[in-house]
Amino acid sequence: MPAIIDRRVIPPAASESTWTAADGHVLRRIDWPGEGSGSTARGSVLFLPGRGDAYEKYLETLEEWHRAGWRVTGSDWRGQAGSGRLGKDAVTGHIDDFLTWVDDLAHFWKQWTTEVPGPHILAGHSMGGHLIMRTLVEGRIEPDAVVLSAPMLGMNGPPLPLPVLHGVAKMMTSFGEPMRQAWKWSEKPGELPKHRASLLTHDNDRYEDEQFWREKRPELVMGPASWGWVERAYASWRALEAPGALEKVDVPVLIVSTTSDKLVSHAANIRAAERLPNGRLYEFGEEAHHEILREVDAVRGRMMEEIAAFLDEVAPAGA
Repeated sequence: MPAIIDRRVIPPAASESTWTAADGHVLRRIDWPGEGSGSTARGSVLFLPGRGDAYEKYLETLEEWHRAGWRVTGSDWRGQAGSGRLGKDAVTGHIDDFLTWVDDLAHFWKQWTTEVPGPHILAGHSMGGHLIMRTLVEGRIEPDAVVLSAPMLGMNGPPLPLPVLHGVAKMMTSFGEPMRQAWKWSEKPGELPKHRASLLTHDNDRYEDEQFWREKRPELVMGPASWGWVERAYASWRALEAPGALEKVDVPVLIVSTTSDKLVSHAANIRAAERLPNGRLYEFGEEAHHEILREVDAVRGRMMEEIAAFLDEVAPAGA
C-alpha cells in the first residue's frame, strides 16, 4: 500500500522558488531533488499545468514521481497562478500570443536541462500539453519523451470548421476590447463556478483541493479567458493542424485522453496520436473527466501505471 500523500501541503522534500524569462518576467517553480542523484537518478520530469491552473493542484502526482526516483520540477505559465497577470484585472487569463509561452518554455528548458540529470521528460496537462506540442513543432526543445494529459490539441466547442471558429474569435477581438472576458463568471471572486466539478473529475475530495489552495493562496485565483486568448488559441490550433506540422515531431509522445472530455477535443487528440511518428494514445471513457490526474484512485492509478510503463520503455534510467 503506497504511503498517503497530503495534497494540501507542500511536501517536505520540495522547495518553491522562481525563474526569470528572457524578457525579465519572473515565474514560480517548485522542485523535488529526486530519490537518486548523479548516475543513480531515474531522470527528470518538468510538468506544466493547464489554463488557469497552478502546480499546487498536481502535488500528488509530482510527489509520486519524486518517490519513484525522478527529479521533478513544476512551473507556472506567465500570466497565471502566482506568476502575475497579463490582462486588465486579477482574474482574467490573457496572452498576446501563444508564441510568448513557447519562448518561455524554450528558455526555461535550456536552463533546466543543465541543472538536472537525464533522461529529460516533459509532461503537461490541457493547455500545457498544447504549448509543449507547439514548442516541439517550432523545433525549440528536444526532450527524451513527452507525456500529455488531456492535451488541448483542439478545443471542444461548436461543430464548425476551424477557420470559421477562428474567424468568429477574430471578429470578437476586432469589435471589442481583446482583454475582456470571453464568458461569464457570475460567482463571487475566488469561488469556483457551480457544476464545474462535473467537467473535471469524479473525485469530490480532489476537486475541493483547488478551492483549498485558492483560499490559502488567493493569488492563484483565475476566472475566464479573454477573447484575445481565445483568438490566439484558435490560431495556435491551426498551426498544429497544418500539414506536416506534427509529422516532423519524432520524440516519443504519450497522449492520455478521454472520450468524455467536454473541454478539449478528444478527436483532435486521436488525430495527433496518429500523425505523430512516435505517438501513442491511451484512451479513457466515461470513467474519466478532463483532469485525469485528479480522478478517482482507480482511474488515476491506471494513468500513472501507463505513464510509468511508457517512460520505462522509451526513456529508461541511464539513457
